[in-house]
Amino acid sequence: MKTVTLLCVGKLKESYWRDAVAEYQKRLAAFCKFDIVEIDECRLPDNPSKAEIEKALETEGKAILAKIPAGAAVMPLCIEGKPLSSPDLSALLQKWAVEGKSKTVCIIGSSFGLSPTVKAAATFKLSMSPMTFPHQLARVMLCEQLYRAMQIEAGGKYHK
Repeated sequence: MKTVTLLCVGKLKESYWRDAVAEYQKRLAAFCKFDIVEIDECRLPDNPSKAEIEKALETEGKAILAKIPAGAAVMPLCIEGKPLSSPDLSALLQKWAVEGKSKTVCIIGSSFGLSPTVKAAATFKLSMSPMTFPHQLARVMLCEQLYRAMQIEAGGKYHK
């Protein structure tokens, strides 16, 4: 069975975001083992310097990399990533499974992004959109797209 892990920096604070993610967790359980791992976001001052941001990203990056299982396909969400259609995301996940990568790790960083070391570990860098979204919404959107990808692969009626 496929394992999909969503590694996120920070927690969902509002109940409506948690409820939306929980709904997709429940739906995804029919298709894969789906886990969400939250990593603490580094505390920064209100106007952090570039050096403070880089140090925080490095600290978060080490914590992220420590949670990635060996041999997993790694897909961070980042602005320089490539956008995919839902069918293309489904095909990519299927391709990895055929290649023997039964574990996929999707990564959502902090509001300052991801460290270069995390991006360098990527099997594929994904961009959700050229627009900017709150990280909480991006988590819900990614969960929905993972569910849609699984439905496409299974020939379900969800994707139209």
